[in-house]
Amino acid sequence: METIGFAGLGVMGEPICRNIVTKSGATAQVFDLSPAPMQRLAEYGARPAGSVGELAAEVDILFLSLPGGPQLDAVARGPGGILERGRAGLLVVDMTTAPVGLTREIAGDLAGRGIEWVDAPVARTRAAAEDGTLSIMVGGTDAQFHRVEHWLAHAAEEVTHCGPLGCGQVAKILNNMVLFETVVALSEALALGTSAGMDPELLFRVLSKGSADSFALRNHGMKAMLPGNFPEGAFPTDYALKDVSYALDLAREAGIAAPGAELAKARLDVSKAAGFGAEYFPALAKVTGKG
Repeated sequence: METIGFAGLGVMGEPICRNIVTKSGATAQVFDLSPAPMQRLAEYGARPAGSVGELAAEVDILFLSLPGGPQLDAVARGPGGILERGRAGLLVVDMTTAPVGLTREIAGDLAGRGIEWVDAPVARTRAAAEDGTLSIMVGGTDAQFHRVEHWLAHAAEEVTHCGPLGCGQVAKILNNMVLFETVVALSEALALGTSAGMDPELLFRVLSKGSADSFALRNHGMKAMLPGNFPEGAFPTDYALKDVSYALDLAREAGIAAPGAELAKARLDVSKAAGFGAEYFPALAKVTGKG
């Protein structure tokens, strides 16, 4: 069996790694800047490593789950990183949500060292990561997809080949763009319905029975907005701003106007300015109608 490494054991990375390790039975090495998740994963047989570069020099497949583009670039092309220390034949499976252009640049640079790159960002919630029911979108060749699909299936109920390199990121970025726009619409509906005298819980329940029903309504609306539950351990406003900026980058590169994404970014900016940058991003409902 191929040996695997996993770097980036945060909110999503740790449960993804745990599912892959426990369900595959593979020999795994892990790395994170924080020792705590490495210690927890050691209980499942994973061996802590000293750096990402160390993983890249030793394993067959290296999974990454990082906060965003800057961190990914530093790990891939920075001192002691994958470009410098990775061995020929290594396959990197990047589960970070990162800019499409950066993904293709890094992959091109690493190809010169005989290192392959697949983008495989994830969708759905932390609870889905815990349960192994994520949706994973993969960009790469057919051969690369067939090599990684069974690994990713340990962490997901849906693993989709979206096309060549970078297309996994395209799908993920646009998935999040639509989600953020929908959450903005839900926040407006909540504010308007409440001001007009309707019970907010009843309003969302009625919407869920009609054409306004959505994953966002049933999860972000009912489970976060209604109870006012915006924990800091979930997907924060700062991360949402990062992801919607990637969508706007795609729009600029394509020369296509994206006013819905612009509005979502504007509402997230207001939420961040109000002090909710670290809170679960549906907290933008708290500033709807302001700013």
